[in-house]
Amino acid sequence: MRLVIDVNLSPDWVPVLKEAGFDAVHWKQVGDPTAPDREIMDWAIANGHVVFSHDLDFSSMLALTHAGGPSLVQLRGTKVLPEQIAETLIHSLRRFHLDLEAGALLLIEPGRSRVRVLPL
Repeated sequence: MRLVIDVNLSPDWVPVLKEAGFDAVHWKQVGDPTAPDREIMDWAIANGHVVFSHDLDFSSMLALTHAGGPSLVQLRGTKVLPEQIAETLIHSLRRFHLDLEAGALLLIEPGRSRVRVLPL
């Protein structure tokens, strides 16, 4: 699975995700850090990546447009650093990888994760 990490999350996620076997890139490595969310979404679709973010605007955009992609992994809550929630995230990415490949919103919260198939 290929992930693009939004600028609102630490670049420290890149090595953590790569070590777990995922292809990960931070948005600052491939695009303008001040780019609008729509540009990140369009890039993710064009390049076959899942968006990984803490920003609620991405899920709102998916819901309002009824888009079938890109897939989105969204952290909810205050624990957004790798040392705080990486284990839960990695487990959830593995568990729901087929859903994410097909088009899904994966919500990660402390103690649980849930998935919704796109379009919303």
